[in-house]
Amino acid sequence: MKQLHRKDLFGWSVFNEERNLDFHSVLWVREGGNVLIDPLPMSEHDHYHLQRLGGVKFIVVTNSDHCRDAGHIAGSTGAVICGPSAEEDAFPLYCDRWLYDGDEIVPGLVAYELNGSKTPGELALLLENTTLITGDLIRSHIAGELCLLPDAKLKDRKQAVQSAKRLAQLPGIQAVLTGDGWPIFSHGSEALHYLARSL
Repeated sequence: MKQLHRKDLFGWSVFNEERNLDFHSVLWVREGGNVLIDPLPMSEHDHYHLQRLGGVKFIVVTNSDHCRDAGHIAGSTGAVICGPSAEEDAFPLYCDRWLYDGDEIVPGLVAYELNGSKTPGELALLLENTTLITGDLIRSHIAGELCLLPDAKLKDRKQAVQSAKRLAQLPGIQAVLTGDGWPIFSHGSEALHYLARSL
């Protein structure tokens, strides 16, 4: 895994040839149990690295299209899986906890429910008020710029735009770690404001 913009954050990626962009996963190393977000399959090297960093206690899946390898990792580690409450009736994976808008998953990690994306109630996660971690709706196809999921994938563009603008109003965001595309490691609020103005 690669260290990200903070010493307690790590990530690993897979390049998707169909979309010509990277898919990302995030690990937050913390006292009280590490958190994995939208975990992709891990290489042997990354799995060993995870164990050296203390393993995993919680897995957060932002939407049903990002289940990825969460079930397998939870099965081998005993980690608790948390998923979006709006998908509870049809989620393809067993979840120990369903997350609602404003829920604090663990101290310092808050869930925001987004509307209008390709799945109901997709989650974005705010880490210690400075790092926003997104699933599918907010992404980056061009380095340094954020964009929305293409219109053809959205269930309701108006709601999606409202959700993006709501996130742009959050103060003090330094970094935006996208599930798909380029991460933004600095000036995150500026990138979100630019996206909001463009919609």
